[in-house]
Amino acid sequence: MKHFNKYSSRVTQDESQPAAQAMLHALGLDDSDFSKPFVGIASTGYEGNPCNMHLNDLAKSVKKGTQNAHLVGLIFNTIGVSDGISMGTPGMRYSLPSRDVIADSMETVVEGLSYDALITVVGCDKNMPGALMAMLRLNRPSILVYGGTIASGCHEGKKLNIVSAFEAWGEKVAGKISDAQYKSVKKKACPGAGACGGMYTANTMASAIEALGMALPFNSSNPAVGELKIKESERAGFAIKHLLEHDIKPSDIVNRKSLENAIRLIAVLGGSTNAVLHFLAIAKAANVPFSLADFQKISDETPFLADLKPSGKYLMEDVHAIGGVPAVLKYLLNAGMLHGDCLTVTGKTLAENLAEVESLSPGQEIIKPIEKPIKTTGHLRI
Repeated sequence: MKHFNKYSSRVTQDESQPAAQAMLHALGLDDSDFSKPFVGIASTGYEGNPCNMHLNDLAKSVKKGTQNAHLVGLIFNTIGVSDGISMGTPGMRYSLPSRDVIADSMETVVEGLSYDALITVVGCDKNMPGALMAMLRLNRPSILVYGGTIASGCHEGKKLNIVSAFEAWGEKVAGKISDAQYKSVKKKACPGAGACGGMYTANTMASAIEALGMALPFNSSNPAVGELKIKESERAGFAIKHLLEHDIKPSDIVNRKSLENAIRLIAVLGGSTNAVLHFLAIAKAANVPFSLADFQKISDETPFLADLKPSGKYLMEDVHAIGGVPAVLKYLLNAGMLHGDCLTVTGKTLAENLAEVESLSPGQEIIKPIEKPIKTTGHLRI
């Protein structure tokens, strides 16, 4: 596999690099490993945020996948800032800059250590655009793995999510609920690992990046906790082999048409308006001209279909139950709303991926018919 390791061969194959090779042997690698591609596995896992608390374990599953593919997977870490925790404090000033720190740090490690490919394991709002920007700037075979959405909480028979905590505070101040009820909602709103459950920034960016083609099918809607996400992470580690063998790079996937697919899905789902801010930066990293006028044009042409929080009723776990984001994409593709010929990280086109996917569950009420949209145009107004 020597021709797939054009970057790592700088340090593994050059006899004038004995110190580098000695240090790689210290990791437990042997001479046979030196002929394999090196895959950087960038985890934004840390203990201080439910969106990220499980990502280091998922990175180990990704590594298992690389090993099954006879690649050398090497895990490294970078930072994250929780918007949910920092919001309303001076700490929120650090959230958006963290996106660029994440991008810079991932690029630094991959370039500095001569890795041939990159798999990122991300979970919160700024992780995903930061990781994708690094992938685009590096332009080496890459896959993004989203840590998944959190399960809903429950209080007195009512589903909870992160916004329930804000709402409970308002109800307490208004005298509608007791202090004990307020505290109970806070304790139950976020039951474990995973990103905020509605169509907030994390789920919005994950869904859009899947539509863009830079994540495996079902990556954005598979729950954070459970066997599906573990197996999917392993698959990502194995799938990078195909990208290496065929030299499929982010620049082969991210272009004008795939960006239009991503923004179209955001408009259909009523996704976070933060996506505009992030996709401007992503397009710039991809060297693809994409302006505010392009966002507005797509929004004006696209019906808003998804009854999802914060504006609607349902959560990402409910989307998962009706077929996941791929089923939504299949519905849009069949309606002529997406470019099906865009390449993805599976090595297949979007249309080829979706041909293997089940349609939206019969009778589901989350994604409205195009003929009866929630709104005839999108929610983005710039």
